[in-house]
Amino acid sequence: MKIQRHGAVLGLVAASALLLSACGSDNNAGTGGNTNTPAASGAECGGKTKLNAEGSSAQKNAIDAFVQAYQAACPGTDLAYNPSGSGAGVKNFNAGQVDFGGSDSALKDGAETEAAAKRCQGNPAWNLPLVFGPVAIGYKVSGVDSLVLDAKTTAAIFSGAVKKWNDPAIKALNGSANLPDKDIAVIYRSDESGTTDNFQKYLKVAGGWTKGDGKQFKGGVGEGKEKSAGVAQAVGSIDGAITYVEWSFAQDNKLSTAKIDSGAGAVELTAESAGKAIDGAKVKGEGNNLVLDLDSIYGSKAAGAYPLLLATYEIVCSKGYDADTAKAVKAFLTVAASTGQQQLTEAGYVPLPKAFQEKILTAVKAIA
Repeated sequence: MKIQRHGAVLGLVAASALLLSACGSDNNAGTGGNTNTPAASGAECGGKTKLNAEGSSAQKNAIDAFVQAYQAACPGTDLAYNPSGSGAGVKNFNAGQVDFGGSDSALKDGAETEAAAKRCQGNPAWNLPLVFGPVAIGYKVSGVDSLVLDAKTTAAIFSGAVKKWNDPAIKALNGSANLPDKDIAVIYRSDESGTTDNFQKYLKVAGGWTKGDGKQFKGGVGEGKEKSAGVAQAVGSIDGAITYVEWSFAQDNKLSTAKIDSGAGAVELTAESAGKAIDGAKVKGEGNNLVLDLDSIYGSKAAGAYPLLLATYEIVCSKGYDADTAKAVKAFLTVAASTGQQQLTEAGYVPLPKAFQEKILTAVKAIA
C-alpha cells in the first residue's frame, strides 16, 4: 500500500506543538545538540537528536511532513524513515533496530506481540493509529461525471457479478444518469498490497463479499497492474475502467471518484467526510494500545461519513526506551499528532479529528 501525493508542498510548519512530558527509558543514536529546554512552541525538546523508524510506505509522505514540523518545533533534530514495508517495520522494531515501526496493521497476537514486549524490556508495545488515508473507487466512463455506489454493488462489480455499466443495480443508485451499455473493465493490484487487503475487508463487512481478504486480490475478475501508480494510470487510459486506489493517485491521474452510499445517502470523498468516519471509529485495544476495530469504520452508516479508509500505526514501546530515546520519541509523535497534521490534506491523507487526536496525544504522553 502506498499513498503518495506527487508534487505536494510540504513546507515548514509553524511550530505550536502541545506541551510534552519528559520520561523514559534504547541506545541507538547520539544525544548531543538538543537541550531539554522547551522550544518556542512549548514542546519540550530533548534527548537524542536523530531518531530512526521504518515500515509502511503508505505513510511516507505523512512522515516527511511530520519531520519538517518536528524540526521547526525542535531545531537540530531529525528522523530518518525507511519506507521498507510493514513487515520490515515490525521485524526491525522488534529487533531493536529502529526506535518505532510503521505498519498497515496492528501487531498480531502471539509471536509478534511477544517479540515486541521482549524488545521493550518486558513492557507492552502500543499500536498508535497516527496516519489515515482514504481509498477512492476511481473510474473512467465517458459522459458519467457523477457515480454513486454502495458496498454491495461494488462487491458485485469486483467479483464479476455486475458486468455492464448500465446494470440495474448501478442504475438503481444513480437515478436518471445516462449509464452506457459498456463492459466494466476491472483493474486491480497485481502485487501484494495493504490497499487490497483493506478494500476487501471493507467489502466483506459492508457488502457481503465472500471472496476473502488479504493482500492479494481475490475477486477473480479483471486485469492486474502493479503498484498504485499502475492501476491509476491504467484506468485513466481505458474508457469503462474502475479500480480501488489511494485518493492521491486518483487525484493525480484525474480519475472520477464514486460517492459511497452506506444507507444514509451518497457521500463524496473529502477530508471532512473521511474524518467523520474516523470520528466514529472504535478502539478494541486496552488502555493506550489504540488498536482499531476496523469494522466500526467499514460498517459505518453515519450520515456524511466516507467509510473506505486505510490506517497505519506507529508501533512504540510503552516503557523500555532509554531516557533520551523516550524524550525524543514523545516529542516527535506529539508534534506529528498536532501541528504536523496541518499538511496532510495536501499530501492525500486525512488530518486526525479532534477527539481522536486527543486519544493519540494521551497515549504519547504516557510513554515512559
